[in-house]
Amino acid sequence: MNFELAEGIAVLRRTPAVLRALLDGLPDPWIRCDEGTDTWSPFDVVGHLIDGEETDWMVRTRLILDSGPDEPSSPFDRFRHLRENRDRTLGELLDRFAELRAENLATLEALDLGPHQLRLTGKHPALGLVTLELLLATWVAHDLGHLAQIARVMAKR
Repeated sequence: MNFELAEGIAVLRRTPAVLRALLDGLPDPWIRCDEGTDTWSPFDVVGHLIDGEETDWMVRTRLILDSGPDEPSSPFDRFRHLRENRDRTLGELLDRFAELRAENLATLEALDLGPHQLRLTGKHPALGLVTLELLLATWVAHDLGHLAQIARVMAKR
């Protein structure tokens, strides 16, 4: 793996603006379209990204730094957003995501992680031992994958 933290942060920092530019102000049919049963709309994906900000990426980062592999992380609830966001608007979700992402990136940058910390390991409930570097690289790939998913779903509409 060839992961540079500063480059990853540069991508992560842009995701909220990309989502806002792509989705904000669109009529409901665009933000609620999906690919069929048990698939996610752009609205759902934004909710899922919020869940990651609240319960995944930085929670796991802190766990790796504080406890290493001795304390396994909790499983990530990939469907929490479907329960949490029923009564929210897309504008509210975009605002919340931008706020959480800014806070998480400020926290991440304040950690001033070096090569030693990036090699620390934690225990993922499904994957076993993972390095902090792999977790942070996955965060970037996760964002990009969901941006591609949103574009694909909208293109199919």
